[in-house]
Amino acid sequence: MDYLKLTQYYARLENSPKRLEKTGIVRELLSLCSKRDLPLIMRLLLGKVFLQTSEEKTGVSTKLVIKALSSVTGISTYVIEKEWIKIGDLGIVAEKLTHEKKQSTLFSKSLTLKNVFENISDLSNKEGKGAVEQKIALMKELLSSGSPIENKYLVRLFLEDLRIGVGESVIRDAIVWNHHNVNYSEGKINPESREKYNEMVEAVQQAYDLTNDFVLVLETIKEKGFAGLEKLSLVPGIPINPMLAIKANDEKEAVDSVGLPCLIDYKLDGFRVEVHFDGKKYKLFTRKLEDVTKQFPEVVEVIKEKIKANNYVLDAEIIGLDLKTEKHLPFQKISQRIKRKYKIEEMIKKLPVELQVFDLLYWNSKSLTNLTQKERRELLTKVIPKVKNKLTYVTGMVAKNIEEIKQFYKNALELGHEGIMVKNLSKHYTCGRKVGGWIKLKPTLENLDLVIVKAEWGTGKRGSWLSSFTVACKSGNEFYEVGKVSTGAKEKSKGLSYEELTGLLKPLIIKENGKEVEVHPKIIIEVAYEEIQKSNTYNSGYGLRFPRLIRLREDKPLNEIARINDIKHIFETQKSRNKIT
Repeated sequence: MDYLKLTQYYARLENSPKRLEKTGIVRELLSLCSKRDLPLIMRLLLGKVFLQTSEEKTGVSTKLVIKALSSVTGISTYVIEKEWIKIGDLGIVAEKLTHEKKQSTLFSKSLTLKNVFENISDLSNKEGKGAVEQKIALMKELLSSGSPIENKYLVRLFLEDLRIGVGESVIRDAIVWNHHNVNYSEGKINPESREKYNEMVEAVQQAYDLTNDFVLVLETIKEKGFAGLEKLSLVPGIPINPMLAIKANDEKEAVDSVGLPCLIDYKLDGFRVEVHFDGKKYKLFTRKLEDVTKQFPEVVEVIKEKIKANNYVLDAEIIGLDLKTEKHLPFQKISQRIKRKYKIEEMIKKLPVELQVFDLLYWNSKSLTNLTQKERRELLTKVIPKVKNKLTYVTGMVAKNIEEIKQFYKNALELGHEGIMVKNLSKHYTCGRKVGGWIKLKPTLENLDLVIVKAEWGTGKRGSWLSSFTVACKSGNEFYEVGKVSTGAKEKSKGLSYEELTGLLKPLIIKENGKEVEVHPKIIIEVAYEEIQKSNTYNSGYGLRFPRLIRLREDKPLNEIARINDIKHIFETQKSRNKIT
């Protein structure tokens, strides 16, 4: 397929605000894909050239793209930058300028998906002396051959920000539409078809969660039908989307969900990792599927020496340790280890860590996800050894009544843990949030993970920093604002500073309106607050009272931030507790 044809689909998707319309367009595109083009199109639909597990990035800044555009069009970088500031989208600027510029060097040959994919992939390989010139040359080669609409989306791909409103859920549903003969776009499905549809969506979602490969899912359906998805399983070395917990307000609510007896274990203030050993290589993946193996060589060393199996996958938490007191360090401290890619040995001495395993997903060439929680926990305690301050399994017990849960919860908080997990002993390991599986118990009004969507420049000594941040929750592909955070960051370098946040947000600015800027929703922060109130100020209909920034959540993917239903649930819980009418 030519790249031009794909960009025409991009344009239709960008101009279709309704999710059902987008799903129908993706369905149409997938039906036209050849087997050869499918892997490329699937990644390019999500605006990604590199796999989620890859450490590679294009490494291209806005300024570098502006230089490439200037070289192709003959228009000065000053003029291009001025247009960008006015429009707020460098892709649209590229489309406009190449449309206006009539010169023979443009549009010299048609672009193929292979051309685009290879050139953009190659951007990550350019480092050291001459890298800037080489990157500009790669971009220029594509831009000089691209039509205006192709250049619009090329620039967005360079910057890894496609802006067509297609996420994994749209692709998932399009795959189902493509193989189930019902006109979903009309929004009218009879109950029988709706039930069948929901089963198919669940099957595709589960298969994708276990493989993180829509191409494999789609090809399996084509060759073996939806029944073939049941045979797809996790494979050591390929991270899965983890099982998640639902929040309960108290012990009774937790028990009502999972039943008694139940497994209870400590909820730790570290960061979650999947530990993979495929028989040759050891890999550590975050919940965002990022490979952080190099950052934790001491973890690899201890599991290599102490865990004896042909292959395995563990669900675990990495915890920071103060070796003098043997107490756990808060997440804010240990997050430095995730970001550090150089001078690792120095960081190992400064911030030692312990691996605490809480679930066993694969062992000796057998997937354990279909075993019950009880069976997995029993095996876990037998095969995971304890190595002081280096390796253990999370403290837990089987609770027979609510009193045991209350006492365990009290002990957890006294030890400085976040809370406890309450787990259904009969449940299998299922990716995502599932009712009746895992429940988390934390102190009332737990902090919210929200994404920054707007910010304001400060005044006075904060004049060069963004110092007030509008935060939002999520529902589907939409974001709903719930408050403005202006406290919690530091003016100095100790702790999360305004300067650091400004550095993270500046490259993400879309529009400027006086002192306020709109940014791409990528930076996730944890926010504390006093309560949630009804509010006409924000499009969610709710507002956080006295919100305060706690920390960056670099470990969290965007699809795990708070949902609008979470906000509503907390508000209703407050309302009933305070007897507010």
